[in-house]
Amino acid sequence: MNISMWVKALRVIPRLDKGEWEGLDVISKWLISTRAAVLIMTFISAAIAGILAYRDGAFNWGLWALLAVGLVMAHATNNLLNDLVDHRKGVDKDNYFRTQYGPQPLEQGLMSERELLRYAAVTGLIALAAGAYLIYVRGWLALLLLALGAFFVLFYTWPLKYIGLGELAVVLVWGPLMVGGGYDVITGAWDWHVVIASLPYALGPTTVIFGKHVDKFLADKARGIHTLPVLIGERAARYAVLGMMAFQYLLVIYLVVIGFFTPAMLVVLFGLTAIPLVWAMYRQPKPAEMPAEYRADVWPLYFVAIAFLHNRRFGLWFMFGLLIDALLHVLRVV
Repeated sequence: MNISMWVKALRVIPRLDKGEWEGLDVISKWLISTRAAVLIMTFISAAIAGILAYRDGAFNWGLWALLAVGLVMAHATNNLLNDLVDHRKGVDKDNYFRTQYGPQPLEQGLMSERELLRYAAVTGLIALAAGAYLIYVRGWLALLLLALGAFFVLFYTWPLKYIGLGELAVVLVWGPLMVGGGYDVITGAWDWHVVIASLPYALGPTTVIFGKHVDKFLADKARGIHTLPVLIGERAARYAVLGMMAFQYLLVIYLVVIGFFTPAMLVVLFGLTAIPLVWAMYRQPKPAEMPAEYRADVWPLYFVAIAFLHNRRFGLWFMFGLLIDALLHVLRVV
C-alpha cells in the first residue's frame, strides 16, 4: 500500500517508468491508469447535484453516494477505454501528446490489453451496478440517463472526438446529464432551473478539454482527428475558451438576478483572480519550446494546465458559494 502515491495520483498524473510501475500496488495503478486527478471534476458535478437537492429539502445520502460512485467509475471507465481505442488505432505512437504528459499504460508497455480490460470491466461493472439500483428506485428517466452516459463512455473516443462533437459531449455530460440528471435521481423531480444552474460548472471541464485539444492541435490535425479546435482553427479555439470562461461568470450573475441563487453565489467572482494569467497565455499561440520560467513537470501541458487551474479555482468558489446558498435556503433566511 502506497498512500503517498494515492494522494499524488489524485493531485497530478505522475510520470514514471516501468520499474517504478511494477513496484506499485493495484490501487495506485488504477488511479494512475484512470487519470484520477481529473476525476475530481466528475465528483464535483455529483456534489453540486447533491447540494442543490439538499437546498430543496430532498437530499438522500444513499442515493447521492450511489450517484457519485457511479459517475466517477463511469468516467474512469471512459478514460481506460479512451487509451485502449487510441492504442489500437495507433494514435498514441511516436511520442504523441498523450504519452508526454503522463503514462499511457498500453503504449508504454506498463500493462497488457488484457490487464487494462480487466480494470475497465471491474470499474464499469461498479458503475453499472450503481446505475441499476438507481434505475430500480427512480424508473425510466434514470434508465434514459444511464443509457446516455453509457453512450458517451463508449463512443466519446470514437467517433465523437474525431468529428468535432467531443467538446459538446463534455458540456452535456458534466452539466445536464450529471447535475440535472443527478438531481432528478436524488429527488425524483426534473428541474430545468437546475439544468441551467449546472452550466457554469459544466463549462469548466469543457474549457479543460478545449485547452487540451488546442495543446495538441498540430498532432491531431496530422492524424486526422477533427476535434473542434481543429475544425474552427487554433486561434478561434483559444478565444472560444476565453469566451466560455466569461460565460461561466455571466451565467452565475444571471441566476442571481432571476433569484434562483442568492447573492452569496457571487463569491465565484474570486475565481477571476486567475483570469489575468489565463488571458496572457491564451492570447498567444503555444510556444514551440518550453518557456524558461515554465515548470518542467507540467510541460508539454500548457493551455490545458492553466484551464485546469482556473477550473479548480472557479469550481472551489462555486462549491463554497453553493454551500452558503443552500444553508441560507434551509435556514429560510431567503
